[in-house]
Order: sequence, then structure tokens, then C-alpha cells
Amino acid sequence: MGTIHIDLFATLDLVGQAPGDSEEDPDGFPFGGWQAPLFDETVGRHVGAGMEGMDALLLGRKTYDIFAAFWPNQVDGVDGGIATLFNSLPKYVASRGNPDLDWAGSTQLAPDLVSAVHELRDKHEHVHVIGSLNLVQTLLHERLFDRLDLWLFPLVLGVGKKVFDGGVVPANLMLLEPPVTSSTGAVLLRYGLGAGTPGVGDMRREDRGVGSS
Repeated sequence: MGTIHIDLFATLDLVGQAPGDSEEDPDGFPFGGWQAPLFDETVGRHVGAGMEGMDALLLGRKTYDIFAAFWPNQVDGVDGGIATLFNSLPKYVASRGNPDLDWAGSTQLAPDLVSAVHELRDKHEHVHVIGSLNLVQTLLHERLFDRLDLWLFPLVLGVGKKVFDGGVVPANLMLLEPPVTSSTGAVLLRYGLGAGTPGVGDMRREDRGVGSS
């Protein structure tokens, strides 16, 4: 069975809206492009490494429209390698409407998102969800993901769409590898979905914490 990877960029107050540029998702949001001043070689290298083995994209409608207008024209640009990869991959769009699917290799998912995602796992090894905050909310709520790669940038915006806004359910996550830190203070946390739900304990006890029974 294949895996579902969620790839997100967020601020310390977990705003994930419009990290790329001011036109990405304005919707009353004054900080579009907040990621750009903090991007460095370390972020670029690890973002690229995180895409190794990717064989499909799963996107929400808004992110799909943004990507479809941008990436087909970037093959000769600074991110030409990513553009070539994205343009060649099958793209799956979660939408209740009738999206324009002109980007080569694009398919709209069936209305039953849970069943559709399970079908994608049968067809692909590594399906990546990038951005797509509304879709991410559903995947988190349904525990329909295997890995969460979360870049946290040293900013607090106080406004904007957040990664964990509503709909999430209690879940345990496992840190898969030591965090990566960039020169600008961005931190990459790579988590896998764990079993069960969060436990509770008593911080007043001497046998609290790891290794206690």
C-alpha cells in the first residue's frame, strides 16, 4: 500500500496561507509571500530531497489552480527541476465543483474522498499533498495520511488560515528523524502517524515520562 505525504510551510502560530507570493491566496490576507525572505539553501535542498520518489500529487481545488497556472511555465526557471517533476506526474484534484483540468495528467477525484484516497494508495507509492489546507483538514480528521513534513518559520502573523484549524482528531505522531534547521531559523519536522490516541499521566509522579510503566 502506498503512502500519503503532507508537505506544509507554516509560521510559529501555524499560519499556512500563501507562503509563496502575494497573489497566491490573498482573501484579505496581507502577508502573502512570507516564506520568501527566509528561504535559503538548506530549505531548498531538503524540500527537493523530500520529493524523491514522489509519483503523484493530491491537491485541493485552490492549490491546484495556483499550481496549474504557474508550474507549466517554469521549466526554464530557477525551480525548473520541480516544474519538470510536477508537470510529468499524475495530479489528482479534490473538489466538489467542476474544475478546469487543463494541466496535463490531471484527474478529479470521486466525491467520496475517503474511498478515493484509499484507491490512490493502491495505485501509487508516494502521493504528496502540498499546501491545500482545506483538503489537509479532511485528511487529518480521517487519519488519511502517513507522513507530515512541517516546515516552521520564525514568524508570528496573527492572521490567516492555519494548519490545524478545526476538524482534527486526537492523534500520536512520531518524529522520524532529527529536526533540520536553516540559517534563517526555519525548522523542518518530519513526523509519521502513530497508533492510538494521546495518553495522559501525572506530572507529580516520580515514575512519569519515558520508560515508566
